[in-house]
Amino acid sequence: MCGRYSVIPKAKGDSRIAKLLEKSLKEAHYNAAPSQTLPVVTNEKPDTIQFYSWGLQPFWAKDAKAIKRSINARAETLTEKPSFRNLLKSKRCLVPADGFFEWVVTSHGKVPHRILLKNEQLFSFAGLWDEWVDKSSGEVLHTYTIITTEANDLVKPIHDRMPVILSPEAEKLWLDEHETQEDLLSLLKPYDADKMKEYPVSILVNSPTNNVPEVGNSL
Repeated sequence: MCGRYSVIPKAKGDSRIAKLLEKSLKEAHYNAAPSQTLPVVTNEKPDTIQFYSWGLQPFWAKDAKAIKRSINARAETLTEKPSFRNLLKSKRCLVPADGFFEWVVTSHGKVPHRILLKNEQLFSFAGLWDEWVDKSSGEVLHTYTIITTEANDLVKPIHDRMPVILSPEAEKLWLDEHETQEDLLSLLKPYDADKMKEYPVSILVNSPTNNVPEVGNSL
């Protein structure tokens, strides 16, 4: 799964949204957590940074608390669930990040690890988004979920799942309205472990209120 990540406005990279993010994101998110409003780029507005709430609220939910919002969606079962299958066809997004966190269970408790690219550049998770309308007030809530896949060799000792990281080439395809379902699903695979690194970090990351650079520092 992916339950915590980071995204900062000065992150550099080959990602197509790196420049967009630097212009649009004023506040760094060193410890991005579910329910927070965070930057995304959708297939409907591929040249614009938008801010959606992390945790998918499907359009058909009767009220804001009717169901538990999904922060992750498994790549292997997207086509089996009607809500995800429809979003795969029409509402895809890129979720910019420069790293994510997972916890290793040890005899001394859970130890958080930061996982990122070796070059420390910005990248994108593959995501799905939706909009939910409060029928009583007319308020529109935009939300998203991050797609996960099986872990690569780097992440596997830490967790058996990892978020889908898209290459710059795959980012363009993920937002392309003309891609077939088969081609889209082919993008949802583990990222090359040889291009990634990880290290243990402070338990500061355990609390989302700690939005400080130190949460990503190596121990």
